[in-house]
Amino acid sequence: MARKRRGKSRHSGKPKKKNKSRSNSGYFKERKRRGDFAEGDRKPGISEAQKESLKRLLSGIGIPEPQPFVPDEFQTDALEAIETNDVLVTAPTGSGKTWIAREEIRRLLADRKRAWYTTPLKALTNSKYAEFGEEFGSENVGILTGDRKENADAPLIVGTTEIYRNQLFDALRSGEQVNTDFVIIDEAHYLADEYRGHVWEEAIILSPPRIRLLLLSATIGNAKEFAGWIEEVRGTKVEIINRAGSRPVELRAAFLAPNTQLFPLVNDEGKYNRVINQFARKDNDQGRYRRIRR
Repeated sequence: MARKRRGKSRHSGKPKKKNKSRSNSGYFKERKRRGDFAEGDRKPGISEAQKESLKRLLSGIGIPEPQPFVPDEFQTDALEAIETNDVLVTAPTGSGKTWIAREEIRRLLADRKRAWYTTPLKALTNSKYAEFGEEFGSENVGILTGDRKENADAPLIVGTTEIYRNQLFDALRSGEQVNTDFVIIDEAHYLADEYRGHVWEEAIILSPPRIRLLLLSATIGNAKEFAGWIEEVRGTKVEIINRAGSRPVELRAAFLAPNTQLFPLVNDEGKYNRVINQFARKDNDQGRYRRIRR
C-alpha cells in the first residue's frame, strides 16, 4: 500500500507553499493600526486639506434659481438662416444647440409640416423621443430604430441616422419622395467616423434639395470645408453658425471610491490627486485595495 506523501500537491508533486496573502480582516487591521481609518470605520481618513478640496468641488452644484430664458445671438441667427438655407451649427456641449432644433420643429408643426430628428445612438433616440413626446404631444411624435417602430406616420419622427438613410434608399428605388420637409442631423461630426461615417455622407447626399438640413455638432474643426462639401453635393447654400468659447456648463471630475467616498480627480494644482491611489485594486479576486507606489 503506497504511503501518502506529506506536504506535496497531488497535481504538481511539489511541496505546498503557505499562502502568505493576508485576509481582508488582517489587511484592514493593519491599515487601522497605521491610522488610515477613523475609529470604528473602515473608510480612509480625510485630511483637512482634502475636505476643503471636496467642498470646492461640490460648491455651487444644485438646482439653480429659475431665470427667464433669453436666447443667445447664435441661436436666433440659426433660426433666421434656416428659413431659406441649410445650417451647420458648431457650438460647445450644453450651449443650446438642441433649442434651435426644438424651436424650428415647433414652427413646422404649427404650419402642419413634417420633420425628422436623427441621432447616432438608439439610447439618444429613445431619450429624444420621450422628451419631444412630452413637449409636442405623443400623438405628434414617432420613433424608428432597429428595435422600435411606433407612430411611424407622425409629423415628427425621431430615429437613428441609419434608418433615415434607409428611407432615402427606399425612396430612390421606388421613385417616391421622402415624406419630410426638414431634417435635423444631430452629432453631425459622425461623418468623420471610420466605420459609420458613410451613413451620414449618404444621408446628406441623398436628401433632396427641397429638404432643409440642420446639422448640429460640438466638435467640427473644419466647418468651412464641411459646409463647402455639402453645398457641392446638394447644390444648396449652407450657413455656418459658430458659437465660439468654452462650454457654458463647467465639468468637474471626481472619483467615487468603493467605500462611497468622493475625491476630486485633480488637486488644487490641477494635477492628478494621488490620494486616489490607495483604492487601486491589486487583487480583484480577494477584493483588497492597496496603495500603489509610483
